[in-house]
Amino acid sequence: MQCPIFQLDAFADRVFRGNPAAVVPLDAWPADALLQAVAAENNLSETAFLVRQAGDWAIRWFTPTVEVDLCGHATLASAWVVFHRLEPARRAVTFHSRSGPLPVERGEGGWLSMRLPRHPGEPCHPPPALIRALGRAPRETLVTHNYLAVLDAEADVRALVPDLDEVRQLGDRGLIVTAPADAGGAGGGPDFVSRSFFPQAGIPEDPVTGSAHCTLVPYWSARLGKRALLAWQVSRRGGVLACQDRPEEGVVRVAGQAVPFLEGTATLG
Repeated sequence: MQCPIFQLDAFADRVFRGNPAAVVPLDAWPADALLQAVAAENNLSETAFLVRQAGDWAIRWFTPTVEVDLCGHATLASAWVVFHRLEPARRAVTFHSRSGPLPVERGEGGWLSMRLPRHPGEPCHPPPALIRALGRAPRETLVTHNYLAVLDAEADVRALVPDLDEVRQLGDRGLIVTAPADAGGAGGGPDFVSRSFFPQAGIPEDPVTGSAHCTLVPYWSARLGKRALLAWQVSRRGGVLACQDRPEEGVVRVAGQAVPFLEGTATLG
């Protein structure tokens, strides 16, 4: 079986930035083991698989080792593929997923805007493994699908070298680390910075994590008293996300750009 395959850099305006994702459109779902094998072969943080459903697309995401419930950057990459390769006349698409419907709209200047489920964190005491992973107690700790550790300054987030063995001790929750940006939102600069670590899912550090902003955006919206936020994930590759908190809709809007790196044909057996 052969099918098209696309690789894009999401949350980036040029290649070799942002977060790489593979997108594989299919006619029907094969066995899960085959999907996992393709994702392992790609060896990217995420591979998205698409199958047509009810005039839109069903979507599933796999890391090199596991299937996940939500992936923002691979959804952004999938929307780019729909808008630019599969259905160029479309201005909007809804992906049907294990996390519910995920609408994406095509904007100006190559920007794509996603509506992702809002997951505000609950304050908690940092577990011992989190403190050992950071080498310190964070200023604040929140928990939802992942742990969110709030540090004092952008430099602390940039300099962090977490103990990934300790992050693995957090069970199936990953670790998101954040702090106010030096720019503080002034002059069009970012409001906050972050990094994300998911070694349990085969991703030591995720370059740019759309799903992390389901928790980051509610936190920073409340702390800064503003709904529109510019986020900067300060991994080695880095990426910019334009975000809005929409608590009345139960969503966060996360917008970014994507650029294609390669297109080809995959042989699936």
